[in-house]
Amino acid sequence: MGPVAIQYRPPSRLLNPASGYLTGYTHTLNPYAGCAFACSYCYVREMPVAKFRKDAWGSWVDVKQNAAPLLAKELRRAKRKGPVTVFMSSSTDPYQPAEYSTRLTRSLLEIMAESETMPDFLLVQTRSPLVTRDIDLLQRLGERVRVSMTVETDLEPVRKAFTPAAPPIPGRLQALRLLAQAGIPAQVAVSPVLPCSDRFAATLASTGVHRLCVDDFFLGDGSLGRRTERLGIRRIHDAEGYGAWYSPDAIRRVLEQLRQHYDDGAIFVSQAGFLP
Repeated sequence: MGPVAIQYRPPSRLLNPASGYLTGYTHTLNPYAGCAFACSYCYVREMPVAKFRKDAWGSWVDVKQNAAPLLAKELRRAKRKGPVTVFMSSSTDPYQPAEYSTRLTRSLLEIMAESETMPDFLLVQTRSPLVTRDIDLLQRLGERVRVSMTVETDLEPVRKAFTPAAPPIPGRLQALRLLAQAGIPAQVAVSPVLPCSDRFAATLASTGVHRLCVDDFFLGDGSLGRRTERLGIRRIHDAEGYGAWYSPDAIRRVLEQLRQHYDDGAIFVSQAGFLP
């Protein structure tokens, strides 16, 4: 894939009502539209934000311009109506490469770390080690935040086959270690389950993060696997010699391995792992 086209667009709103898989939240928050990581299995590929653009998913990113003051205004308004729980992000990665220069996500965290605009709960969903840059702000949120770091496999060849533009696995594991050392509430999102080694659970346990969410293509894509089937994920499994992993049995295999290193109370399956 070639260079990613970056555009700046002023948003009409930032906080959107949560629904469907994220009904446990009051709002979703996406600093960007589009995602340069362009993961092969990403369900957003099948959503209007991707399908109605003529350019391929992963080739463009829209930066939401002047977002911080708008978020402050929306949070004050939302908090007057009751508790505010925010999922960031539902259709993009808040720490994709554009964040290095735009610092957009950081500007939104700065707003949410202030007492008058602090949400009751914030989940930060990412697969990027860049999240550790903002440990200072995450610490200010205290128990009101949880960082969910996607680690679908411990095998770099698998990562490269399914998500070649995403950050390498060793960097994500180190980010989890740093979050744990800094006292940031965090979880590993084995989501979706990809082919892994029999050392996967031990490797995750070594990070010091003691909460996991495990999901697969059949429980978590919102259509019992039909949406994933349209994306051609079975073909990647077959081409890489992992056809047996494209099955509802795969998640059971990984859960058995995880239960040798984690208490049952630390392991959440599918939607339950992402709820506040």
